[in-house]
Amino acid sequence: MSIKTLDDLFIHTLKDIFFAETQIKKALPKMIENADDGKLRGLFEDHLDEINTHLERLERAFQLLGKDASGEKCPAIVGIITEAEELMSEIDDADTRDAAMIGAAQAVEHYEITRYGTLCVWANQLGYNEVRDLLEQTLSEEKDADDKLSQIAEGKLNAQAAA
Repeated sequence: MSIKTLDDLFIHTLKDIFFAETQIKKALPKMIENADDGKLRGLFEDHLDEINTHLERLERAFQLLGKDASGEKCPAIVGIITEAEELMSEIDDADTRDAAMIGAAQAVEHYEITRYGTLCVWANQLGYNEVRDLLEQTLSEEKDADDKLSQIAEGKLNAQAAA
């Protein structure tokens, strides 16, 4: 895709986050399976359900823009997910593995927060108010997920991993 305008860049980035959400949806079941802590597992399960809503919103955004919902390969999210999978396979201690998965999940959340935040600003600039509203809902949920991960990590998991 040739990017010449902010609108082109917006569509490209929307495809990027659509790809990212689909890849995260594929990766989360393995994280759920590997999570030892019940709260962490529950958070991952809740977020997996939430991703379906995120994808529905993205599909609606594409529809509002008169575009087909499709993904654009995103090397950044592929790298984050690959690193998370490598860490899970290398760490035997359950507490340390949970701490690593929280760190990996937060890397994913921070990536998504960055993308959704940028898309919201661009949607506003381009006058895509309905699309912006959809993206802002997801941005809020991604920030909440990041906060919940921090609470679990700081509440006990990091201390357990350090013990």
